[in-house]
Amino acid sequence: MENISDVILKDVLTRTRVVAVVGMSPNPARPSHYVAQFLQSKGMHVIPVNPVHAGKKLLGEAIYPDLASIPPRIPVDMVDIFRRSEFVPSIVEQALAHLPALRTIWMQLGVHHAAAAARAEAAGIAVIQNRCPKIEYPRLIGA
Repeated sequence: MENISDVILKDVLTRTRVVAVVGMSPNPARPSHYVAQFLQSKGMHVIPVNPVHAGKKLLGEAIYPDLASIPPRIPVDMVDIFRRSEFVPSIVEQALAHLPALRTIWMQLGVHHAAAAARAEAAGIAVIQNRCPKIEYPRLIGA
């Protein structure tokens, strides 16, 4: 849902504790990096997901190749997607299959996929499309 209310956005941003950032880059100039760094600065536990850099560390955390590789002991409750829209369905399916604490799928600016969003919503997951938490957080909660 792209026309999501501010009340829902604020709720997601205040209740989220563990975020898997799919497509996170080690390059600090990339949006995925500085958005993840911002979320971490707000107290969220950020889990980097990037197959190219798997096994390394980023922002003090191990990088996983995919969502299925994140250990079950890590209660990921939000997946933040920094991949092109055509990759969203497989990411959503993997999240639904492997992340039992999942509550939110967040698709970054320019990322949306109606069918994948409907699939996640049917499973009881909140879906936010074409938005950025680094923009929404200060707007709704403050710096």
